[in-house]
Amino acid sequence: MPLRSRMVARDLAEPHRVSSPLELLFDLTFVAAVSQASGRLAHATGTAHTGDAIAPFLMVFFAIWWAWMNFTWFASAYDTDDVPYRVMTFVQMAGVLVLAAGAPAAFDGDFTTVTLGYLVMRVGLVSLWVRAAIAHPAGRTTALRYAAGLSIVQVFWLSRLALSGGGPMWLFFVLVALDLSVPPIAERSGTTAWHPHHIAERYGLFTIILLGESVLASTNAVQDAVEHGLHADLVTIALAGLAILFALWWIYFSEPAGEGLERHRDRSFVWGYGHYLVFAALAAIGAGLETAVASAGGHTGAGTRTVVASVAVPVAVVLVMIWALHAPMRRPAVRLELVGATAALILLTPFAAPTIGVPASLVAIAALLALLLTTTLAREALGGVTG
Repeated sequence: MPLRSRMVARDLAEPHRVSSPLELLFDLTFVAAVSQASGRLAHATGTAHTGDAIAPFLMVFFAIWWAWMNFTWFASAYDTDDVPYRVMTFVQMAGVLVLAAGAPAAFDGDFTTVTLGYLVMRVGLVSLWVRAAIAHPAGRTTALRYAAGLSIVQVFWLSRLALSGGGPMWLFFVLVALDLSVPPIAERSGTTAWHPHHIAERYGLFTIILLGESVLASTNAVQDAVEHGLHADLVTIALAGLAILFALWWIYFSEPAGEGLERHRDRSFVWGYGHYLVFAALAAIGAGLETAVASAGGHTGAGTRTVVASVAVPVAVVLVMIWALHAPMRRPAVRLELVGATAALILLTPFAAPTIGVPASLVAIAALLALLLTTTLAREALGGVTG
């Protein structure tokens, strides 16, 4: 590792570009933040307060997702992996931990700690953009626009803390819009040298982190079954949850996103920003499965329909969004009519839940996903034979 390297744009055609060990370590700091957000959503659902928690969950998850996004795309273009770069990445990781600590309070409307965590992260990220501007003349204007834009919006976020209760709800979304506008405005003067296959891998790795929340919920079900004697409902929920996350993993990674991004770099903002819904829904599935586990043990005040809906709705969102994000760039592996039919049937399972119960409803969701996968694989096999 060099003590210091010149920060220049990475090669767009660099072969075998993969995530660095530092990026993997950076991702791990988000595990705690995602767990906090999913846990609070699960608690709210279990106490029959889902409606009150949806908006806070989406707001907190935006903070988590946007922090991850900012570093991910910068690193794809300017990762030097020298000492100053690692130190500034460490600063951002510290900010993520502060953000995670503030997630519970943010659910109650207090974004003070989350905003302070962002301030720490922005110090590290803006420093890297300034360094890129100094070292890479060809991308100087773009880098300075990023540095200025992120700094200005951060001042607005800090100013919001001076308002009673953080100000009205609409102000939060105005600031979100300002944050989201920084990259498109910055890159009008020239796009950064992000690597399409590297970005696709980074998004895939974050998807796996979010699926890990579902793994945790299934693990808790198995643990309860072992500690309190085998309980058919818990075992069924655990296996159905595992099948759901496995099917979603298979569907997500059946789309070669790197190839699509390489051919259509101009559509990267739609693809990258659209993943907010995919990621938020995956995190919500983990919360839903946790609620389902609690319901099997009689530790929830939510109705059967609510419990099943907490899994069914985000699963349907993931399916539709995976198709929608890849369709503009290439022919998706999973066809629209199959996605639509499967999502519609999954959304009907909460209405059957009071009759068939939570375990059977989750099995039905898993079966529908398995049928979608089987049909897709059969079509591909037939296409390969006839082609």
